[in-house]
Amino acid sequence: MANRQDTVHTIDATGLDTEFRRGLGLFDSTMVVIGSMIGSGIFIVSADMSRQLGSPGWLLVAWVVTGVLTVSAALSYGELAAMMPRAGGQYVYLREAFSPVSGFLYGWTLFLVIQTGTIAAVAVAFARFSGVLWPVIAEDRYLIAPVHITTGYAVSLSTAQLVGIALIALLTYTNTRGLQYGKVVQNIFTTAKTGALLALIALGLTLGWNGAAAGANFGDPWTVRNASEIVSGLSAVTAFGLFVAICVAQTGSLFASDAWNNITFTAGEVRDPRRNIPLSLALGTGTVIAIYLLANVAYLATLPLEAIQHAPSDRVATATLEAVFPGLGAVLMAVAIMISTFGCNNGLILAGARAYYAMARDGLFFKNVGRLNGALVPAAGLILQGVWAAILVLPRTYDPATGAYGNLYSNLLDYVISAALIFYILTIAGVFRLRRTRPDAARPYRAFGYPVVPGLYIIGATIILAVLFAYRPATTWPGLAIVLLGVPVYLVWRKR
Repeated sequence: MANRQDTVHTIDATGLDTEFRRGLGLFDSTMVVIGSMIGSGIFIVSADMSRQLGSPGWLLVAWVVTGVLTVSAALSYGELAAMMPRAGGQYVYLREAFSPVSGFLYGWTLFLVIQTGTIAAVAVAFARFSGVLWPVIAEDRYLIAPVHITTGYAVSLSTAQLVGIALIALLTYTNTRGLQYGKVVQNIFTTAKTGALLALIALGLTLGWNGAAAGANFGDPWTVRNASEIVSGLSAVTAFGLFVAICVAQTGSLFASDAWNNITFTAGEVRDPRRNIPLSLALGTGTVIAIYLLANVAYLATLPLEAIQHAPSDRVATATLEAVFPGLGAVLMAVAIMISTFGCNNGLILAGARAYYAMARDGLFFKNVGRLNGALVPAAGLILQGVWAAILVLPRTYDPATGAYGNLYSNLLDYVISAALIFYILTIAGVFRLRRTRPDAARPYRAFGYPVVPGLYIIGATIILAVLFAYRPATTWPGLAIVLLGVPVYLVWRKR
């Protein structure tokens, strides 16, 4: 790693950061958006969504809802990105629109769980699918057997966990070497995985076309069958139950579509950020949502709904390729998902450290994190993020009734889906607030469809959030608690 240097945080006459090297163009920025969004979710989450919704048509509607919300949010963020093209992105928007504490609570949750928990989850997903090629890599092949800490929790080191940690370490190291390294990895792997997804779609709609499955799925798309209960006595067979099921299903599709905002963290390294960040947000989210919708159409053209609902280990994409290439589908899909998760984690690792850098510059995080190394990247932030993400790989949940082990980060990610929605709503509300409090500020790009499009997101996301708090309390209220735990931490940092 290059020697650390204490850079001076300065802003030029145009209001842009000057300490970074601006190496990301429009294509690179769009690759960060696409690469951070496409991980392993699109290959898996449709199974659980189809169980909740119970019909092909409503499955596609749920993905359309996700698409409308995601693109609406990205178009709204574009105004903030053009107005404040600063390193730290969403953290800066919340700080400027509301208060330093709101920005800190976002950054706190981002570091504690949102970014690092996602990095841990994606790393282990890479390892799991590596196990398809090399069976020695598995979550139950232990180098250190589970050591129980409490009744429901343990710590272990399996070969899969080790591979996940190694991936985090490798990508953290390459990103400390400079922006160019991270950019090249991002562009290559994002291009490859986008091509792999398009190939999956093409194969599903041609060689995989199953007349009986397609006839049942598209000929009778709205009849609900075999829907699981959201809570006791409530399922998608009733109108209200269907509404609740669509909202609850968003936890899967929104998670698969998340991280599009990561490009805003890297604003200090984007060329012509006032133009390129809004454009990359629109191009990236629009491309991914279109691909996701087509992927689900391909699943429904190839597999009966029941096969999607009960795909082994929820691996719908693998089942689709198995239908096209019996005996080879699992291997081909494993390779595709390894490429996808590798590129996804590179984007998450690259972007996340820039948010902590901005916090440290405000005196709200460790001082060293606010310095750039000789390669002009926040190496200390990258390393700290990597260490914490690696630590999150190790804890396991344990169910004494079944003897089954899970992963702590999976629970944490469930908890913060609601927290992430809160911050998205607040940030887009910041567009309205800053229009009122800073009416004369330069806005090279104004939110498309303002106030309707930003308002549509706020209303839609608030409804989903309310349903999640009502019908998924076990995974929503803890997320709010994680956010609020940041308040005393903020007071400590302010005092220091």
